Amino acid sequence: MAATLDGQLVVAISSRALFDFEEENRVFERSDDRAYMQLQLQRLEQPARPGVAFSLVKKLLAFNDAHAQRVEVVILSRNDPVSGMRVFRSAQHYGLPIQRGSFTRGRPPWRYLRPLRANLFLSTHLADVRAALAADVPAAQVYPQSVHASDAHPHEVRIAFDGDAVLFSDEAERVFQTEGLSAFQRHETSKAALPLPGGPFKPLLHALHRLQNEGTTQMRIRTALVTARSAPAHERAIRTLMNWDIEVDEAMFLGGLPKGEFLREFEPDFFFDDQTGHIEAAALHVPAGHVVAGVSNEPPA
Repeated sequence: MAATLDGQLVVAISSRALFDFEEENRVFERSDDRAYMQLQLQRLEQPARPGVAFSLVKKLLAFNDAHAQRVEVVILSRNDPVSGMRVFRSAQHYGLPIQRGSFTRGRPPWRYLRPLRANLFLSTHLADVRAALAADVPAAQVYPQSVHASDAHPHEVRIAFDGDAVLFSDEAERVFQTEGLSAFQRHETSKAALPLPGGPFKPLLHALHRLQNEGTTQMRIRTALVTARSAPAHERAIRTLMNWDIEVDEAMFLGGLPKGEFLREFEPDFFFDDQTGHIEAAALHVPAGHVVAGVSNEPPA
């Protein structure tokens, strides 16, 4: 019988998102790929340090057990195949059961997301993230300078999401940016009972919800909605999730307060937001990724 990933949560991740290859990347930027390949080959027996998304990947893989393979993590990297050997050896060193990968030596790897049917793509490369989102794959640009996840919750995968243009469409955000806060509040109050259209990360939230319901004694998922919305605009967000038959564990309606310190207290393994300002602030406290979608990421007219 042919191998299949059907029914699994599939996470595709670049090598720089999973491991700390920032020193090696600086060699690449100063010189060329030959110097980079040589350095990676020299360090073949030296495990790379964990990167920004390491904790998220490690915990998701803990949903697998002898009875069920629920999560598959695949390396999808612009690295060359020689450097890919170090990636796999580093994963083996840390006990990460990662066995699949595509290494494209500088070419865009996102096109392999389609045959993988990936539920999430994490990469440091902006163009690849844009292309993945355009192909309807939930994707985020990982900020390598982000603070790494806390080790205080070894049996919980903690993920925080922004709302508009991430979990939800950017419909309401467009009203806010073109007409201001008062118009936004009126718009959302008048449509409180009308569910928002789904955003780019709605499919991932569904997949996580399914994974949680399958259950395991080793790991659970805790989710948080962290949004600049406040009452009365909170109601539409909550009712939308109810309409989707999805529950989040926490919801923070911050009314424009900076998100970073609230995220620091929640201690997520990863936070997703569509606005660079929020991501840059969050990265001082938690692992963070930029969802390059919605009106905030459109080029100026």
